[in-house]
Amino acid sequence: MKILRRFIYREAALAITYVTISFLALFFFFDMIDELRWVNNQPGGYQLSHALLTVALRLPNYLYELLPITVLIGTIYVMASLAQSSEFTIMRTSGLGPGRALGTLLALGGIFVVITFAVGDYLAPLSDRTGQLLKARFRGELTGSASGGWLKERQDDHALAVNVRALGPDGLMLDLRIFDFDAQGRLSRQIRAASARVAADGQGWELEQVQQRQFLLSGADQARVEVSHSPQLLWPTSISADMVSAALLKPDRMPTIELFQYIRHLQDNGQSAQKYEIEFWRKVFYPLSCLVMVVLALPFAYLHFRSGGIAAYVFGGVMAGISFFMLNTVFGYAGNLRQWWPWLTAAAPGLIYSALSLGAFGWLVLRR
Repeated sequence: MKILRRFIYREAALAITYVTISFLALFFFFDMIDELRWVNNQPGGYQLSHALLTVALRLPNYLYELLPITVLIGTIYVMASLAQSSEFTIMRTSGLGPGRALGTLLALGGIFVVITFAVGDYLAPLSDRTGQLLKARFRGELTGSASGGWLKERQDDHALAVNVRALGPDGLMLDLRIFDFDAQGRLSRQIRAASARVAADGQGWELEQVQQRQFLLSGADQARVEVSHSPQLLWPTSISADMVSAALLKPDRMPTIELFQYIRHLQDNGQSAQKYEIEFWRKVFYPLSCLVMVVLALPFAYLHFRSGGIAAYVFGGVMAGISFFMLNTVFGYAGNLRQWWPWLTAAAPGLIYSALSLGAFGWLVLRR
């Protein structure tokens, strides 16, 4: 059995590696063509080397998104090839029963579960953050929308609304507005700063070029506004730089633990976290889709192929895998609109396809 497992693992690993490299090369080529429009020859400008580095830093994100589908394609190809050449039939007569075959592929899928989790939770966020800072340095500020990102926070009995318009070079937050509301919901203070960065001890933000407006009530109908300016101000807050990035950019690029902390922050401040909860559970269940893919590929080993007929079956398996990811996306939007349980929304596609794959596997084993 060890020899058979090593043989299957080697063939599957080679096929998956080849398919993954092919897809990454394709994405790199098209992204590089799109990135060339920003290249200029001005001194200190965005050079070709910067474009190459920016596109290369996107590859870990593509790797994270592609691994389950490349696992499916590579495993289907290997299983179908073994079936066509009757090698899998020989393996079955040598003692590789249905249970052992399923366990062998699940062990293979478990390896790619770990790889997918490591890439998505460590390598991809780091490379994405580095790429964002690189583009901000040479191409200007980064922002997700014209109004920037909005966050809320509570301090004692005060509610604060924070607006960051964009991210600049070296992670600098640009054009900040902070609205401070008292216990009665009235605007008591407004802070505007040209830029800010997280303090070295992580206990607040260091604001630059600050303008403060205090809205004071001196009587029943008497109110006045006091305006002050300061070059620097340390503003205490628990909002981290990653929370700002999530508000400005895509939350799916955050590590799982930081996304969980951001959800807790939203919930503590009375904001809707449904979208981010679904994204959190998708990040939890997404690596497990590698197990779904290898289970989906296993029935192809029990099919009988005629000469030249393998391509149609492989194509059908690939379409099934693509439909899985489409269903995953549809469930995400539907769960957000219908307020479904986040964990069930994220897990449902995998459970459905696992049941279908195991059903097809069981039917083929019993019939053949």
